[in-house]
Amino acid sequence: MGRGKGFNMNKRPILGISIGDPAGIGPEICIKALADADIYKRAVPVVYADKIVLQDALEVTGKSFALRQIGEPGEAAGESGTIDFIESGVITQKGQYAYSTVGEASGEASFQYIIRAIADAMAKKADGVVTGPINKEAINMAGHHYAGHTEIFADYTKTKNYGMLLSGGGLNVIHVTTHVSMRDACNLISKERVLNTIRLADKALVLMGKENRRIAVAGLNAHASENGLFGNEEEQSIIPAIEEAKAAGLNITGPVPPDTVFVKALGGQFDIVVAMYHDQGHIPLKLVGFKMDPKTGLYSQMTGINATIGLPIIRTSVDHGTAFGKAGKNRANEESLVDAINMAITFAGNAG
Repeated sequence: MGRGKGFNMNKRPILGISIGDPAGIGPEICIKALADADIYKRAVPVVYADKIVLQDALEVTGKSFALRQIGEPGEAAGESGTIDFIESGVITQKGQYAYSTVGEASGEASFQYIIRAIADAMAKKADGVVTGPINKEAINMAGHHYAGHTEIFADYTKTKNYGMLLSGGGLNVIHVTTHVSMRDACNLISKERVLNTIRLADKALVLMGKENRRIAVAGLNAHASENGLFGNEEEQSIIPAIEEAKAAGLNITGPVPPDTVFVKALGGQFDIVVAMYHDQGHIPLKLVGFKMDPKTGLYSQMTGINATIGLPIIRTSVDHGTAFGKAGKNRANEESLVDAINMAITFAGNAG
């Protein structure tokens, strides 16, 4: 991963930032995030985007940046007030995309931003990739048949063993299963899958720089099955995985009833929670990271990040979608992207 654990943080890590779908809020939040001069003190951002898309985002946000097109990440100056960007050549004129609209051109552009950023990180020209939100329908419309970012990264890095980490609001959660039905999620809970996720959880904590890596494993069933009264997944799969992880020396607790494990983690008892399925992990993260103004119905806070653990490169991301309803209106909140950039900087400093 990039320069590795021993690299000097005084030499700022180069981070590739793919802006996501041009028709969504990705370009806007990228501009807003890079208005934070502190980011440039700790990293060299390289934006993967088309110039016309960035120019439009500057108009939307009212920000003043110089745009400097480069050919390789190593050419970036990393100076606050200037956006070093690598062009995809897909969006070359106005009218090829429209805010809040699913389109083939914007899907193709967002895909090209991603794969170029991955290629540069795999070639060690960049120390990590930070991704803005994409529209899955647009990418598929452009002929790239992936369920989302994670699958693209897994394919282009030839990675089979990976997991989804969410972090924000004082919680860290990694998932045993993600984008499957509840019925399929239950069927997928095996000792091997749970144990693998526990190992990925430990790896995530290493990247975060945690010394005493305390891992909690959530149960699948109510009350973690109450000794078999409410299901047998704990006895058959989850407990054997925990026992093997303990035997390997990991600091691990569980299965903890899912209705209390996140309260305990927020209370400082655990550094990360291994969640069994998508909503078990996503709901608490978004409850602590997202806030909505009851008067306006708008999000007043949108913090938290998504990261893929197990890849040969660093990848962090915003923890929200393209928000087509806000696109082009200068209403998007950049906090999640700032969090993702900061987490990528932390990961780069601890990567082995």
